[in-house]
Amino acid sequence: MDRDSLEKQFFKVNVSKYVPDKSFDVYRPASLDYPKDNAVMFITEKFIDRASIFEIVNECLIFWPVSQAVPTEIQEKNAVCVIDNPSNAFANFFVENRISNQPSIEEVDIINGTYIERGAIIGENCVIFPGAYIGADVHIGNGCFVGAGVKIIGIVNIGNNVVIRENSVIGADGLTDNREINGKALTIPQFGAVKISDDVQIGANVVIARGAIDSTTIGRGSKIDNSCFISHNVSIGEDTFIVGETIMFGSSSLGNRVTVSGNVTISNYVHVGDDCLIGQSSMLNKSIPSGKIAFGNPAKVIRDNI
Repeated sequence: MDRDSLEKQFFKVNVSKYVPDKSFDVYRPASLDYPKDNAVMFITEKFIDRASIFEIVNECLIFWPVSQAVPTEIQEKNAVCVIDNPSNAFANFFVENRISNQPSIEEVDIINGTYIERGAIIGENCVIFPGAYIGADVHIGNGCFVGAGVKIIGIVNIGNNVVIRENSVIGADGLTDNREINGKALTIPQFGAVKISDDVQIGANVVIARGAIDSTTIGRGSKIDNSCFISHNVSIGEDTFIVGETIMFGSSSLGNRVTVSGNVTISNYVHVGDDCLIGQSSMLNKSIPSGKIAFGNPAKVIRDNI
């Protein structure tokens, strides 16, 4: 059974310190895509057309833009904190309550030179080389290969027949770039998971960051070459190839059967559709429709991928 970061209780904070006339506890962060009860959330003016999502949750702390009126139904069921910068208020929530979500040190069994925290689930017929480290919230399926020096940390669900080559890190923290008005850096802890489907192959020295709130996902049969970086909240479809030294920044995504050539950079929130080919050393700052060949810096569609 998969472990789900959305159900885990990461902290306990009473909302009365933010909305004095309300008193209940929140336990986890949640996003607009996957809202949860008793969660801390935020919405910006840019995404206010999605605010109806708050009508289906209860007892959440919601940071809300001051420029927008709060519907009565949302306000009655939740604690709504109206503020100038909801994104920064969300980041400050973790600072003010000293919430970091750094991994804790768990009891470890050393098996054939591999460090496996108690609580990890490992399927049948797996080969795990010495020097690997597997955290307590990791679930590995059957028939997997884990190379020497691999680190798998946080909430990570790995399917069957997955190959992870030497010195890769699965579940690393992603970078957040919020700043105070005075320029002081703010850090939002990363609470999400990594979900890797069956028959995926991951090369050596690859870093895959866990989702900020939800999950970083890799679809069945996809292959990631050596020395790639997959940032938080990235979604990769099925049977997709990513060649070495490619970087996918936060919340970017690839469809099914995509080929990304070497040394490509894909910017935040950029989506590449199904059956695309991205040329070597390209820089993508705009989404690419399905079935296209794109190349260049910035990348432009050259022709259909026939």
